[in-house]
Amino acid sequence: MLNKLLDTFETEHKYAPLTLDHLLDFYQKKYIQGKIDIRRYYEIYQCLHQQGAVSSHEYQYS
Repeated sequence: MLNKLLDTFETEHKYAPLTLDHLLDFYQKKYIQGKIDIRRYYEIYQCLHQQGAVSSHEYQYS
């Protein structure tokens, strides 16, 4: 699954994501824009989160 996610990102941006966090943010944006459904987003989130990705929306500032 990760290879397909990377391919999609690279096709749209013409470069590789700098981090898995960057890749997750890309797919969150696609979900917010209505380009992927909640089930697909959840699968992507779980896959990337298991690999160590953290959404920019998850950071807590102290």
